[in-house]
Amino acid sequence: MIFKAYLKSLSLIPAYNSAKTILETIESILKQTFNNFEIIIINDGSQDSTLALISEVKDDRIKVFSYPNAGANVSRNRGLYRAVGDYISFLDADDLWTPDKLELQLQALQENEDAMVAYSWTDYIDEKSKFLLSGTHITENSHVYEKLLVINFLESGSNPLIRREALIKLGGFDESLTAAQDWDMWLRLAHDYQFVAVPKVQILYRKSGNSLSSNLARQEKACLLVLNKAYSNSPASAQSLRKQSLANLYKYLSCKALEQPFNRHKGKAAAIFLMKYVINNSSRLKYAKMTLVMLLKIIIIILLPASLSTVVLRGIKRQTT
Repeated sequence: MIFKAYLKSLSLIPAYNSAKTILETIESILKQTFNNFEIIIINDGSQDSTLALISEVKDDRIKVFSYPNAGANVSRNRGLYRAVGDYISFLDADDLWTPDKLELQLQALQENEDAMVAYSWTDYIDEKSKFLLSGTHITENSHVYEKLLVINFLESGSNPLIRREALIKLGGFDESLTAAQDWDMWLRLAHDYQFVAVPKVQILYRKSGNSLSSNLARQEKACLLVLNKAYSNSPASAQSLRKQSLANLYKYLSCKALEQPFNRHKGKAAAIFLMKYVINNSSRLKYAKMTLVMLLKIIIIILLPASLSTVVLRGIKRQTT
């Protein structure tokens, strides 16, 4: 089969000004062992040197389209409807792929004709591209909808390889969402189609220390919209999973709020998220130790100045690892 994968590099929030990472991201695509592809880059109103840096990369497979800033979901759709290949994979402008990502995901789809989506495992890197921590490394095949309701084990928008026909049939990404657009799309795909896993780390998701606490409220609101929409279209057998979905969501938001840089506002947000996690977690006693550790961190962040919180929490981390 002749294969042409159209890959669109996007930035995270904000979906522009990617000069610090865009070249490394493009390089991770150009190093793929499978090389019959085009790269579609949607420049979402960048004000820095993003466009100038891209122009330095001399490769006929790269196509660049510039638009006024509109956000990641709109940019993904703009790229989607310019793509004419059989398979599509999205890549945020600060994430990386391992060299065999496309090859092994394509192989998985070719060997599983009923599957519309192939996905891999994710690990996290820091701003200097150094390993930070492992992802969930969950392997689910075939009908994954209920598992995906409980936890977004694809973990980012940079993960799956998808048959284009499925994306077009679903109408692309929901442009009304301000966050969690990728989880919404994966859920809609999983509702109608089968997935196949490549049990190997192939996506390197970059965690930035620049995320603002205000984004947490936006993310909570968007994730709740995604879950409400998903459960309204879910079978009766899945309705019992709602509290588990909420527990995992608030655990995730609590951890996000406890990431550096520390400040009291984020500490208070973490306290609220942790309370909602405990309320929705039917196994709260099983995870009591983890909850207490998170509560201790919250207290330290709220009561101590940011600089001192950082020192104290580093000390606690050294003692517990």
